[in-house]
Amino acid sequence: MLFFCWPILMGFNYSLTDWNGLAQTYKYVGFKNFIELFTNKRLLNSLFFTGKYTIALVVIVMLLSMTLTLMLTYMVSNRLKTVFRSVIFFPAVLSLVTIGLTFNQIMYRVLPMVGQALNIGFLSQNLLGDPKTAMWGVIMVNVWQGTATPFVILLAGIQNVPNDLYEAAGIDGANAWVKFKNITIPFMLPTINVAFVMVLKSGLTIFDFIKSMTDGGPMRSTESAGVLIYQLAFSDSKAGLASAYAVLLLIIIAVISAINQKISSKVEVGQL
Repeated sequence: MLFFCWPILMGFNYSLTDWNGLAQTYKYVGFKNFIELFTNKRLLNSLFFTGKYTIALVVIVMLLSMTLTLMLTYMVSNRLKTVFRSVIFFPAVLSLVTIGLTFNQIMYRVLPMVGQALNIGFLSQNLLGDPKTAMWGVIMVNVWQGTATPFVILLAGIQNVPNDLYEAAGIDGANAWVKFKNITIPFMLPTINVAFVMVLKSGLTIFDFIKSMTDGGPMRSTESAGVLIYQLAFSDSKAGLASAYAVLLLIIIAVISAINQKISSKVEVGQL
């Protein structure tokens, strides 16, 4: 209640005010801040970018996590499984800001040299310096770091699938795809939902990587909702508007999570 519910209630309260973040007094302005969210071009651009970024991140991370989970489960020997798990999970223990600053230098100094040596056009320049490629440069780093935790969650989920069902399906003539679609996926839905919500939340609230790698540039092409909320609250002294933006993100995450839960609950586990 103290560290979760109360800050949410206070944030919603500030979203209805003109508070500048420092003053002890403020005025209530109703839903003026929420109206501005949908009329201010800069705010709309950041929301659009955040949506594109989140969709790309969720698709890539979930597909990559599931692929790595299946490979580690069915294609890697038991002796090497621990090594592979450690290697894949290693990025998750590193500081996000440290990763961002490190890859910032790699993309500025190393990748252009590699691109020029291999005659690869899009790698011959700094990906973060072009508005058309900056988002993909950040996503590449985010995927490298953000795949680890969903991978571990999905790996735990696939280990709970009963082997007896696979054997029974094999006797009935089911191929690998039928087993995966009708046994593996339904049994893994709870863990898939958890991983999905985690990746969704990390995409909608992305801040550390963008702040340390591009700071919203170039030309505000990577200005995410999290970065803009920070700018509004601490640089522009518009804490009320920033709180309204944060409340909007909370609502978006809650709605998408509820829809995902509703859809997944309709799948009957183990139905062939």
